Amino acid sequence: MVDAPETARPKRADARRNEQAVLDAAAALFVSGGVDVPVRDIATKAGVGMGTVYRHFPTRADLVVAVYRHQVESCAEAGPALLADASSPKAALAEWVDLFVGFLVTKHGLASALRSDEGSAALHTYFLDRLLPVCADLLAAAANAGEVDPDVSAYELMRGIGNLCIGADTDPRYDARRLVRLLLAGLAPTGAS
Repeated sequence: MVDAPETARPKRADARRNEQAVLDAAAALFVSGGVDVPVRDIATKAGVGMGTVYRHFPTRADLVVAVYRHQVESCAEAGPALLADASSPKAALAEWVDLFVGFLVTKHGLASALRSDEGSAALHTYFLDRLLPVCADLLAAAANAGEVDPDVSAYELMRGIGNLCIGADTDPRYDARRLVRLLLAGLAPTGAS
């Protein structure tokens, strides 16, 4: 008799809550202290023991990748919700860009934490596959409303924002969010005042 393959059991509700708490705590601490923040600090902020952190994320690379994926998903899911709730498509775009900038700040140090070119390339592909369509939808809605230049592509905008965020974590005099706001102001359609 052949044994049936084992299927993974779904996580208990408390385990899912703990995992979520660890991801949220790690993301917040990565912003202020980088990806090398001590695991004990993450556990304390999450309100769990260090064993819980390691049970969900056996290595720092596992935790960093999970935070990265969690933030990509949060950013991707936020786009349609913002578009439905904002006062205008351009306002939704601006709010989404602010979330995107926050995400970019937390991903500094990702490559060194992973130490794997293959892993980094796969994550970058995942990032583009999930976020480019969301940005494109927001841009299209704003362009259809006459609020932004229709010739701007999602890739150009995301690449420009990414470039403006470089160095924001190492120079306290540099305000990437301010420069990104200027970039967004420059998206106005030609001839708009």
